[in-house]
Amino acid sequence: PKHKDFPMSIQTVGIIGAGTMGNGIAQACAVSGVNVVMVDISEAAVAKGLATVASSLDRLIKKEKITEADKTAALSRITTSTSYDDLKRTQLVIEAATENFDLKVKILKQVDALLDPSVIVASNTSGLSITKMSEALPEAVRPRFCGIHFFNPVPMMALVEVVVGAETADDAQPRGRAQVGAHEAAGVFEIEVLVARRGR
Repeated sequence: PKHKDFPMSIQTVGIIGAGTMGNGIAQACAVSGVNVVMVDISEAAVAKGLATVASSLDRLIKKEKITEADKTAALSRITTSTSYDDLKRTQLVIEAATENFDLKVKILKQVDALLDPSVIVASNTSGLSITKMSEALPEAVRPRFCGIHFFNPVPMMALVEVVVGAETADDAQPRGRAQVGAHEAAGVFEIEVLVARRGR
């Protein structure tokens, strides 16, 4: 099914978690020209995450993959915060917390209560069931909830897996990079190629 309220385009991505996966996703988005709001529980955590992005970009400059101007532009697109309220201006929120089911569900519930009904909500997970996670969330968010599995190291890997649960709407699937779609059905993944283009 389609969801009539989804945004036509994603200008700003919210990322919950500034650790290895979170800052990697932030870098990938920012380098691709997308604005980012990266949120974590402390100023120290987001500062460390942003510093990691800067160091990673420096390595790309040394390899002549990007320029100093590219680095400056990418960093200017990343805003850091310790408040979920700053996610209100996003069109896509990616939760990238520790791989713990209860923690992820707790965070997703807290965040969704603040978001506009048009915001797509995703969990970055490599092994947790998106359908089961969706069932633990309020009914209203389920059609716009999906899983996004970025591969580590995120800035270097062009592949991302988009996992849709039993109630995910067809258009709640962010596009970009080289994507493989995984549909959950009775615990079995049916893999199909959704998009075969590089987003960077």
